[in-house]
Amino acid sequence: MAIFRQYIAPFLIVLVFLVALLAVSSRIFLPSDMAAPAPIEDPDLAQIELSPSWDRAWS
Repeated sequence: MAIFRQYIAPFLIVLVFLVALLAVSSRIFLPSDMAAPAPIEDPDLAQIELSPSWDRAWS
């Protein structure tokens, strides 16, 4: 168990950190239109219908 605690667990933590760092740093090399966050559309509340069970829960 000491081998896992001293060698394997720290290696896994550093490995996850390096993979995350690589993923974030790779955005530099993307075209500018792909590096932007994805647009979020507001849901049209008029199209959302409440089910009958939902209506009974609030009455």
